[in-house]
Amino acid sequence: MAAGDGDVKLGTLGSGSESSSDGSSESPSGVGAAAEGGGWAAAALALLTGGGEMLLNVALVALVLLGAYRLWVRWGRRGLGTGAGAGEESPAAALPRMKKRDFSLEQLRQYDGSRTPRILLAVNGKVFDVTKGSKFYGPAGPYGIFAGRDASRGLATFCLDKDALKDEYDDLSDLNAVQMESVREWEMQFKEKYDYVGRLLKPGEEPSEYTDEEDTKDHNKQD
Repeated sequence: MAAGDGDVKLGTLGSGSESSSDGSSESPSGVGAAAEGGGWAAAALALLTGGGEMLLNVALVALVLLGAYRLWVRWGRRGLGTGAGAGEESPAAALPRMKKRDFSLEQLRQYDGSRTPRILLAVNGKVFDVTKGSKFYGPAGPYGIFAGRDASRGLATFCLDKDALKDEYDDLSDLNAVQMESVREWEMQFKEKYDYVGRLLKPGEEPSEYTDEEDTKDHNKQD
């Protein structure tokens, strides 16, 4: 007998009474009661057996998922440079914090991630250390074109081509109001996520001299 059939018949027997022709009802007895008890026992056994198999399957799936997660934590995150493994450190973790200083365009270009692990870029006249975002701004990253450069024009115009980069100082004077607002929004996002390390100098502009106290104060604000 299929489990479904047993349930249907069990429901019929479990009504506890059958109607007679005169409208009265009486409870089944004898063989009927035994059949009812046997039906309940069979249904309970089937339920326990099926439930046990289900719990076993759930437990096996949970173990497989747990094993996969542990493998991802151990190996997958290492590949992304976000996990600590086998003595390896991300470029940002291995480098000390950069002391605050100002940069000319030529000095900024030295920090493109290919000559040194440290990666800097400028937005709206501000220079940021984006080394911890090397998977985005490193040589192989989707925004690697901005590494060591002034990224303001490219971010404002949503352009990732070399046309958005200028070899000379870019004063952004030809950008419209909407594009300049976009530059300022990008600047705020970089301030929230990355270390601000100094200004991008205009031609002929002298760099500022920052004291250790100013440098520490700025880093504490960013923390």
